[in-house]
Amino acid sequence: MGIYRYLVLLCCVFAARRRRNVSVGLPAGVSERRTGTGGRVVTRASASLAGFSSSAALSPVTARSPPVNPGIRAIYLIMETILEQQRRYHEELERLMDAKTKEMLHKKTTLRDQINSDHRIRAMLDRHMEVSGNLRDSYDDKDGMRKEELSAISGPNEFAEFYNRLKQIKEFHRKHPNEICVPMSVEFEELVKARDNPSEEAQNLVEFTDEEGYGRYLDLHDCYLKYINLKGAEKLEYISYLSSFDQLFDISKDRKNAEYKKYLEMLLEYLQDYTDRVKPLLDQNELYGKVLVEFEKKWENGTFPGWPELASLGLDRLKSALMALGLKCGGTLEERAQRLFSTKGKSLESLDPSLFAKNPKAKGPKKDTERNKEIAFLEAQIYEYVEILGEQRQLTHENVQRKQARTGEEREEDDEEQPSESESEDEDNEIIYNPKNLPLGWDGKPIPYWLYKLHGLNINYNCEICGNYTYRGPKAFQRHFAEWRHAHGMRCLGIPNTAHFANVTQIEDAVSLWSKLKSQKASERWQPDTEEEYEDSSGNVVNKKTYEDLKRQGLL
Repeated sequence: MGIYRYLVLLCCVFAARRRRNVSVGLPAGVSERRTGTGGRVVTRASASLAGFSSSAALSPVTARSPPVNPGIRAIYLIMETILEQQRRYHEELERLMDAKTKEMLHKKTTLRDQINSDHRIRAMLDRHMEVSGNLRDSYDDKDGMRKEELSAISGPNEFAEFYNRLKQIKEFHRKHPNEICVPMSVEFEELVKARDNPSEEAQNLVEFTDEEGYGRYLDLHDCYLKYINLKGAEKLEYISYLSSFDQLFDISKDRKNAEYKKYLEMLLEYLQDYTDRVKPLLDQNELYGKVLVEFEKKWENGTFPGWPELASLGLDRLKSALMALGLKCGGTLEERAQRLFSTKGKSLESLDPSLFAKNPKAKGPKKDTERNKEIAFLEAQIYEYVEILGEQRQLTHENVQRKQARTGEEREEDDEEQPSESESEDEDNEIIYNPKNLPLGWDGKPIPYWLYKLHGLNINYNCEICGNYTYRGPKAFQRHFAEWRHAHGMRCLGIPNTAHFANVTQIEDAVSLWSKLKSQKASERWQPDTEEEYEDSSGNVVNKKTYEDLKRQGLL
């Protein structure tokens, strides 16, 4: 703030105080101690840089400004009151809000512009949160400095305080006559100039690989190599991997070992990093909480895809009985029942030593359950990120397929004659003569009519689950069941997109089939009331329900 503007504001404040008893504050870092005679002793504290506006971090203005002596900056901050700091915070918040609004309304012509704009908005959002926190702490006034400033400038010696500050301002500018002050408005104007006339560095705010095409495609080559080197993994091409890498529910449980977990962690780390670069405004912490809640619910109900219910009430009761005897409690339901039945009429000393657990306190089964749950939660997160990046995944599949259809010479020519984004956008906007509404090929031109008829592209297939989306040809229709759009529709219905629902396109059919599968699974589940057997003292074998009824009646 310039010296004359500062003096005018101070004069207005003190004049208003004489009329309306308005209070202002002491400079930051100034404390006051009242004397016994009603006088004041004003002391200086060490300068604090916390209240200084750092909005220049958003702009390259400070890089071109002359260097400022730290001592000069500290003196300037001492002269700035807490009330002035709060005013600067409020001004910065309003300017940040205005800048974010204009950035959102600014037209983006390319994907690069959209991604760069989102990252600029995210930087301003982070700065907005930081300034809001500083402003809240300033109003909380935990150190009491704001209250001291208000009481100091609203006392009986306000004019003495005014002339004291005026003297400090004059002394500061006498010692530093060429001090440069960059207004906050200039810094935000530089942001607009940097956006409209970006430099080479400003055009590449985010780092992408060549394969990713600045956020247009996925680069899963490292994850693909990790997957095909897993034990028992089927050998498949990269383009097939792109279509099936999220179908983790088809992998058998015995293959989900430690190496498989490392593969999931690698894949999830890439998807999270890529999402953070392509969609910086997405709150991944909120997304994590949402996935966790849904996963816990499905895991408890035993409905998480790819992980059937691991234990039932019968298994738990058999396990408790075996653990009470110190016997091994692992294995299937039949193995546990056979192990417990072998102890009938025998003492523990006469039992086979191989039936006893080596360490009765071992927690192997519990650790296995926890490990399985961790792997399943990694899969749940991957499902969510694949759904978010469904568009990029589809474009990646088409791009890889297009590259594989070209010869080596054609790929070299494309690399040499790579058009700029503006040129490619102009080409996309050109009107192509296509009276028969034929699909476009990899070169952007309509395919031949004979090829159109050969692949059955004249036949349309509608899928109600995909929002009545129309697919051309049987090949595209069959392929879409494993793609993101159909998976999203199934997720909205609360149904897992498993192989049971292949070729199901109607919502009513999918819901009825899911109800049938749930009832079938419930009927196959272990029912302890009817399937758990008890033996009375006479040797009669009855189920649990009958045994408890007889016991309550005193007939046993």
